[in-house]
Amino acid sequence: MKVIAIGRNYAEHIEELKNERPTEPVVFLKPDTAVLKNNAPFFHPDFSQNIHYEVELVLKVSKEGKYIQKEFAHRYFEEIGIGIDFTARDLQEKCKSKGLPWEIAKAFNGSAPIGGFLPLAQFSQLDDINFHLNINGESRQKGNTSMMLFDFADIIAYVSRFFTLKKGDLIFTGTPAGVSKINVGDRLEAFIEDQKLLDFEVK
Repeated sequence: MKVIAIGRNYAEHIEELKNERPTEPVVFLKPDTAVLKNNAPFFHPDFSQNIHYEVELVLKVSKEGKYIQKEFAHRYFEEIGIGIDFTARDLQEKCKSKGLPWEIAKAFNGSAPIGGFLPLAQFSQLDDINFHLNINGESRQKGNTSMMLFDFADIIAYVSRFFTLKKGDLIFTGTPAGVSKINVGDRLEAFIEDQKLLDFEVK
């Protein structure tokens, strides 16, 4: 199982990090060791002093495919969930300043907590899904799929040109504005619409 993640997919998030707006999806990978399940706690690593949370909708791939055309992309996922893309922002900035890859800032152990998944049939419009993140009971991030630069079908069509999608793969689809630093003791709760699907602590 692999985790395929999309960066810079919400305009306001691009602006808050002062990045360039992409003309194609920005893609990176996380290994299966990044995944945290069952509301397990996230243990803050000692190699970073600036871990940022990024809440994202997550697609679970339901069958194998490659070179998938956009009009058939909906056939390759049957569930939508929510997760956190933890980012060691200090390491990422250091790598970017040297023109180096930044996997160590995105793909470290436990950097991809995932919550429950909801069946696709539960969503009447894929381009109007609300999701949000609370930290310590306070709203920190809110997003809606209508705000995405590249929608689910765009993402699947694009990434399947480069990587064969396999059943069980996860696709993180990008984060809205509002990212910031986490601290030991924080409690993160993530929701699709009003349904809480992820609830864990930072230790």
